[in-house]
Amino acid sequence: MDWWRLDLNPKVVAAVRKANIQSMKEILSLSGPDLQRLTKLSNRDVQYLHKTVAVATKSDPVVTGAVYICTEDAFPNKRLQQLIAFQPMLRADVPADVVNNIKFGNNIFIEHVADVESFNHCLSKRIPILLSRGLIRLVVIDSIAALVRCEFGAADSIVKAKCLQKFGTMLHHLSHRFCSPIICVNQVTGAVSDSHLAHSELGLLDRRVLPALGLTWSNQLLMRLMVCRTHICIEGKLPEGEVCASTTGTVIRRMEIIFAPHLPQSFCNYIINEQGVRGMKERGVTGTREVGMNKLTIKTILKVSI
Repeated sequence: MDWWRLDLNPKVVAAVRKANIQSMKEILSLSGPDLQRLTKLSNRDVQYLHKTVAVATKSDPVVTGAVYICTEDAFPNKRLQQLIAFQPMLRADVPADVVNNIKFGNNIFIEHVADVESFNHCLSKRIPILLSRGLIRLVVIDSIAALVRCEFGAADSIVKAKCLQKFGTMLHHLSHRFCSPIICVNQVTGAVSDSHLAHSELGLLDRRVLPALGLTWSNQLLMRLMVCRTHICIEGKLPEGEVCASTTGTVIRRMEIIFAPHLPQSFCNYIINEQGVRGMKERGVTGTREVGMNKLTIKTILKVSI
């Protein structure tokens, strides 16, 4: 790689070569801290290096399409249209005519599947076509639990486990082959007893809930996130269907990292309103700190998760 053709300080070029980094793709695949550790450069130099390389390699528009696989209820298209309608307001820094000309809904593919066979066909045939053509970069499955709940009874545990392992392998293969994140939504169930909870908590410490798909599915995951509603509200309009135990207002929700190979257990608070998801500041006995949703970038939101 001829690093000298980039608008970089010679000191930065020398550090990159000394770190034996061979390509711009390798630069972009490394996080800021990792790149800083390898090159011994300052945080400012690393940020400039990332920006310069990104500009130099940008040849195609960023792909913002996604596929949403529904296995339970119908896709909430009314909510999607509401979010699309708010885009001109949320993107005030972009000229109105540019935003209005973007067809946001055109890059969201909706698939409804009702049984295991249809889901298998979707993963093996339909999704790979969209990924290979570069039409999508994110797959959301909501949810696998609904499929196996309908297909398998209590006596079919072995067959169910093999089915989950098969789906897990297929999802990992798609994610690795096309470098795309895959998010799998899962429900939780109440723990029947303390002994059941102790042996099967799967990272959900201090909670009397268990992931619905159990150990077999847990072993397929790279990272587990949990979202829940708190009993705290802030002043403002209460979302439709929400109940707040404390006072009128918008209920505060929490996203937690239960386990991940590269991140500690942590959390962030957020709210959901008409405009979408909004991160919040956490106020507590330790003071005020920012825990916005920008803490969880697409790079940290797993290859396969619940």
